[in-house]
Amino acid sequence: MGGFYRFVLVRSINTLVVLFATLVLTIALLGPTMDRILLDGIKFYVVEEINLRELKFDNAQERQQFIDERVEQQVKTIGLDEPWYSPKRFFNTVLRVMVLDLGKSNFLTSESGSSNVRDIILEKVPKTVLLFTTSTLVVTVIGLYLGAFVANKAGSVWDRLNSAFAVFSGSFPTWWVGMLMIFAFAFAYHIFPARATPLTPPDDPAYALDLLYHMLLPLITIVLVGFGAWAYIVRYFVVGILGEDYIAAKRAAGIPERRIVYSHALKNAAPPIVTVVALSLAGSFGGAITVEAVFDWPGMGQLYYHAIGMFDIPVIIGLTYVSTVIFVITVFLTDIIYAYFDPRVKVA
Repeated sequence: MGGFYRFVLVRSINTLVVLFATLVLTIALLGPTMDRILLDGIKFYVVEEINLRELKFDNAQERQQFIDERVEQQVKTIGLDEPWYSPKRFFNTVLRVMVLDLGKSNFLTSESGSSNVRDIILEKVPKTVLLFTTSTLVVTVIGLYLGAFVANKAGSVWDRLNSAFAVFSGSFPTWWVGMLMIFAFAFAYHIFPARATPLTPPDDPAYALDLLYHMLLPLITIVLVGFGAWAYIVRYFVVGILGEDYIAAKRAAGIPERRIVYSHALKNAAPPIVTVVALSLAGSFGGAITVEAVFDWPGMGQLYYHAIGMFDIPVIIGLTYVSTVIFVITVFLTDIIYAYFDPRVKVA
């Protein structure tokens, strides 16, 4: 087990390095813009303070002097008097984001009215998990059974139809298919709502059912676009297994073909399939910006879309960090599971 623990240690260090590097790169790219936005925000709040308190000044110079003094005071308080790349400010920002002290949004708020970036993101995570993890699991189940089925009939009409559908469905972006689905099932036939954001308040007991109903159209769209390609991937792995000698031996022993395909071949093709599933699930936590924007699904992808449109830097940094953490941890756990069950991984 010494080799396994050493493998875990090395992978843990690599994971931390990737997270830190991603965070540093994001802050480096957005640092100057963040300073400008913060400075504009300070000036705005100082002017708002003057208006709310109805302060009176003898002339414009006195009013401007008051604004400049208050702005300078706030700039020193939050450390904007130093450049963003100064070691003190840079590493303070990195450490704050790493512990999810993400500050406040400049423009966005949560459904409860909080402008705290952490509250805004955590409010969206469950909805993204609900839609994209559910769709990924449905696509995986359909793809496994369909892929194994056509793999056992390689070269048949079913195999060619599956390959053609995989190419056809993969040729169109999900957001484009989503717009067609909205036009057909929301406007033409009125089966599903056009917007996936429910109108029921979150504190209403019927909110959960309403959310699931609004989720159906984007869920069907994602599954429709994705299961063909996934079935083709499974078919590719299983076909290779079905050509092995031990499969021929099992057929010669009289084991039913269905059991050979779904119990033996699919089981032995599991390692690469598990990798693809794990990476798909990891990517699903981040949502899909275009898909959530098209369906107006209230998840992390839609939040990303609004944050980019409003140039809300704290939210963009928070979403980038959280999405990276989820993805890297998923890859890390996949590596650990592989290393535990397959000693060749540790040797490599």
